[in-house]
Amino acid sequence: MRALLEEGFRAAVAAADPARILAPALPAPPKGRTFVAAVGKAAASMAAALEAAWPAEAALEGIALTRYRHAVPTRRIRVIEAGHPVPDAAGESAAREILAAAQALQPDDLLIALISGGGSSLLALPVEGVSMADLKALTTQLLHSGAPIQDINTVRKHLSSIQGGRLAAACRAPVRALIISDVTGDAPTHIASGPCAPDPTTYADARAVLAKHGVTPPPAIAEFLARGAAGRVAETPKPGSAALAHAENRVIATAHRALEAAASVFHRAGIAPAILGDTVTGEAAEVAKVMAALVREIRNYRAPFSPPVALISGGECTVSVGAAGGRGGRCAEFLLALAAELDGTGAVHAIAADTDGIDGSEDNAGAVLTPTSLTRARALGLDAARSLAAHDSYGFFAAIDDLVVTGPTYTNVNDFRAILVT
Repeated sequence: MRALLEEGFRAAVAAADPARILAPALPAPPKGRTFVAAVGKAAASMAAALEAAWPAEAALEGIALTRYRHAVPTRRIRVIEAGHPVPDAAGESAAREILAAAQALQPDDLLIALISGGGSSLLALPVEGVSMADLKALTTQLLHSGAPIQDINTVRKHLSSIQGGRLAAACRAPVRALIISDVTGDAPTHIASGPCAPDPTTYADARAVLAKHGVTPPPAIAEFLARGAAGRVAETPKPGSAALAHAENRVIATAHRALEAAASVFHRAGIAPAILGDTVTGEAAEVAKVMAALVREIRNYRAPFSPPVALISGGECTVSVGAAGGRGGRCAEFLLALAAELDGTGAVHAIAADTDGIDGSEDNAGAVLTPTSLTRARALGLDAARSLAAHDSYGFFAAIDDLVVTGPTYTNVNDFRAILVT
């Protein structure tokens, strides 16, 4: 069963492999130059896939800005690594260079933006008056607050000189954005904070997000957002803006397509797949309680599904760690909470893993849960509830050799979860 779960996860990742999906979506080369601005965890692999499909005689240059340790070899597009999930100076410098290159393009040229999850922190170019230190401090607070990614990106877009549609607005050439979605709903404005997409949110919305999640911004950020809300700073380009009339955003890979690929794996193995959706969000431990209740209903009453069944879901959960800190990401936390809830339930196997290969700040993509996981943990003196309270899901699953470690996958369509009820 563990092998089957991991096969399903690999199928989900493969469904978003740039080498498979990018070429059919590429535009024709223009009369003039083509500049590629690739950003996100899949930036380097998307750039390599574009190079492989681009005519050898056609001009091509660009920058692929990706997370540290996510580079792959390229020939004509330069790869730069930078900080994620907290931005850094390397990302700021690369973003400045990308914006300048886009501004230099002429109407006969072409800007191809290759966008994937993670780009919000990587493409960090703070507005005038806001320092990188301020942006890093605010990002850290937001990440610890439990705010959903859409809320976090509402703030980011209003503190950026390049996100929220500003990259495309600065370019006179046609803009074609090809996007691998890692957010629920697949709206381009939320993926890498939408550098080429119109932004329906406002400065007032950004301030409301900070208040809602109890985040106190550095003084320079508070002052800038207040000026924006008062109309003294230009807003991001809105839907219908003429500034983005030359820009096209196309999503070429989604979490739901990844779930469908995994479902085929379970179907071939004789286990009925049930896709619960790619928009399952909330606190990881709370989502686990709901999933555990569904598992008990299936086990006890064979409803709403009859076993054997694979409950498949995607979507980005959150973990509010506060000052306690911890080790592990939202996937392993979800699985640890599920283990605690299902203690004694019986024949249940599960996997939760991030399709980018990195769950949180550790080296694992996620973890697996088997009917013997808790027994093996107790033999080592580990208690699931105590580990969950300490947010130490990584330590728990590492001790019983139930981590899933893949290394970077060079793509990202959000989290993958599958629970096998037999």
